Amino acid sequence: MADRTRMEDVEILERGNIYFFYRPAVGEQVPQGLVDVQRFHFVLSPEGKEIFRVVTVGKKRLPEPDDSGQRFWGFVEKVARNSEEVMEELERGPMRDGFGTKRSARPAGEGVYALARHGNHTHLLYALELPEEPDEVQRELRIGKQGSYLVSVKNPQAGSPPSVGLDEERKAEFPEELQEHFGDRRFIALEPDFLDYEGAELLVMGSEDDPGEELGIDLAPECESEETANLFQELEIDRERHPVEPLLTGKWA
Repeated sequence: MADRTRMEDVEILERGNIYFFYRPAVGEQVPQGLVDVQRFHFVLSPEGKEIFRVVTVGKKRLPEPDDSGQRFWGFVEKVARNSEEVMEELERGPMRDGFGTKRSARPAGEGVYALARHGNHTHLLYALELPEEPDEVQRELRIGKQGSYLVSVKNPQAGSPPSVGLDEERKAEFPEELQEHFGDRRFIALEPDFLDYEGAELLVMGSEDDPGEELGIDLAPECESEETANLFQELEIDRERHPVEPLLTGKWA
């Protein structure tokens, strides 16, 4: 059940763990920058739910956190019931491409997050726990020590411009009680329940609000290490298949 704790006009809808991943492009053994990255994902593991949501961001990075004019499209690629399903999604396709290069996703960050309603919009807030200090990988993917983003969900029954969004067969089919929230609107502020449906399309944009000051939310990140990282315990990641240097050192692998 969502944590409905109120902090003045801010309502916390959900808390949990967040994990960031990138997949190298075809033929790239060790990426050197964004041009060598094929896909970028974050995984949400909400408290109180036995579920994982794999979200893909179309621009292969997060928006500038303080630029509300940047609007990045994303979608829920996978709703998994266990860690094995998450890893299968992140390993989807051949483990090696035609060049003999391993192309499984690499972890690029671990932290805690909250979804919070503030007025008529919803924030995705996070605080990074690993790596201890963001480095080249995190700078390129715009994974800062903390972030605050506005997130909206698209009405799957509304049209999209040509070549934008998912094909009709991949779009989410929300139950009637959720679909009714849209009315005749194309986008509405995200509610956590929409994330439980594969194909849910999202609009992610920067926000000038600071999670600690303007919103008054303490995400309470912990000091993690390789031995205590939730990513290894909760997702049971195979270090041979998913190089972990970007998570621990912030360096490309």
